[in-house]
Amino acid sequence: MNQSRWLNLMKGAKLPGSIPCFEKLIAAYSEGHRYYHTGHHIDAMLRHLDQVSDLAEHPYEVELAIWFHDAIYKPFSSNNEEYSALWAREFLLNAGYNPRSTERVYQLIMATCNSHAPASIDEKLIIDIDLTILGASEETFDAYETQVRKEYRLVPLMIYQKKTQQAVKGFPVSG
Repeated sequence: MNQSRWLNLMKGAKLPGSIPCFEKLIAAYSEGHRYYHTGHHIDAMLRHLDQVSDLAEHPYEVELAIWFHDAIYKPFSSNNEEYSALWAREFLLNAGYNPRSTERVYQLIMATCNSHAPASIDEKLIIDIDLTILGASEETFDAYETQVRKEYRLVPLMIYQKKTQQAVKGFPVSG
């Protein structure tokens, strides 16, 4: 998560630079209870986006959604994506972004809940990018597992394992 990338995104999306928002995002992704859902996760997603951005219908919107999608992250909350999406919506509307585009960013963030089959190419893309860790090398995946477990360290191991299995089985399948 670097400032020049943020400023390039703001310029490309025809938004003001908003260093205060960038700094708030950095602070959010640096919270002490985060081990996986950090700026490193966002950087990895942005690198993946760079490789497939030509597939996006609205690449700036996908990138905006990536920056915000885990901005609010409390391990025991089921509303993280919603609160992150609301933050993005508020920021974008206050910055004068097109309301229709803002709504698409909101929906892209909500798609990362993995609670329904993706409805657009961009939703499929952001979900694929967010879940690329599942296809990573064994070493990278093991590090991911360790980091996520730290975020949920207060959950007894048996319950954690059961919930993890349920989450993976619950991913929607799109055609």
